Amino acid sequence: MQKLLVITALGEDRPGIVNELARVVSEAGCNIEDSRMTVLGGEFAVILLVKGKWNELAKLETNLPGLGRKLGLMVSSKRTECPRRQGDLLPYAVEVVAVDHPGIVQQLANFFSQRKINIRDMSTASYAAAHTGTAMFSVQMSVDVPAGMHIAALREEFMDFCDQLNLDAIIEPIKG
Repeated sequence: MQKLLVITALGEDRPGIVNELARVVSEAGCNIEDSRMTVLGGEFAVILLVKGKWNELAKLETNLPGLGRKLGLMVSSKRTECPRRQGDLLPYAVEVVAVDHPGIVQQLANFFSQRKINIRDMSTASYAAAHTGTAMFSVQMSVDVPAGMHIAALREEFMDFCDQLNLDAIIEPIKG
């Protein structure tokens, strides 16, 4: 029976980190099922969902502290279960672009939280506008909208909310 383990690691960025992480996972007999990796500032951050038999995961868990010391990473892990679907949920994509200012993520998270809509995935980025150099901010997220929710009303509320905050936004179903 296959089990799941979530591994997180954070440390100074340099070539070879992904190779070493993947090697240790593979040598334990496990498989990387899902991952997110990025460089934030000068730090490399990774989240891995690893699948394996209980004894393979135990071997991997035993090897992680040594790998962390070798690579100069803070490494942690936690056993997890396959996700359980809670009722009928519709996956929607949300994209927001705005002049950068504090609080955008919190305001968006609050909007969805108040409506009992789960944020499944989120990515944000700061960048300079092409011609003006203005500090801009973008957010991409996937949310789970309860199937019983009136989508047209939700879309209208969201667009009004974004207009009040001067955010350009799109909310649309995820296709496929």
